Amino acid sequence: MKTTLTTGLALASFALLASAAAPACAQQKVLPEQSRISFTSKQMGVPVEGQFKTFDADVAFDPKKPEAARIAMTIQLGSVSLGVAETEAELAKPDWFSLKQFPRASFQSTGVKPLGGGKFDVAGKLTIKGSSRDIVVPVSLAQAGGATTASGAFTIKRLDFGIGDGDWKDTSMVANDVQVKFKLSLAGVPAL
Repeated sequence: MKTTLTTGLALASFALLASAAAPACAQQKVLPEQSRISFTSKQMGVPVEGQFKTFDADVAFDPKKPEAARIAMTIQLGSVSLGVAETEAELAKPDWFSLKQFPRASFQSTGVKPLGGGKFDVAGKLTIKGSSRDIVVPVSLAQAGGATTASGAFTIKRLDFGIGDGDWKDTSMVANDVQVKFKLSLAGVPAL
């Protein structure tokens, strides 16, 4: 359960990063009620899924000028939801998210590379539990009816961020890889 929460945090952070990367010339807005950041980790080989319910992003993105993009994202780690109250309470503890000291995860973009067909690689710095790592998040943009959706998935290593310290460093109990998936609805993104 603890591994799942750790994985969820990492995934949420990446998802936020990816969603922020989607829009960037004028200011855009993430529509949280239509967006989702989820994660999957494995505990003793069994997939455990969760999500982060509270996140925000400061996004400025123009698909025609991706090099000018600015994306900053925050995720409230205490908003993690695994559907098991006991596990969620464990994630707040120092071995996992250490919420009293580190209530948020963040992502700050450093560059956006267009790949064609509404696809982008968003590079930036992901910070969780006081540890920062450079990451690249693949983001796909789709537009319909005036709405823009940024979606994608990536994998992080929980131990790179000190998630699952002490006895929980044993990756045979809780896998080191955490897959993060995101689908973010954005308002104000120029046409692709």
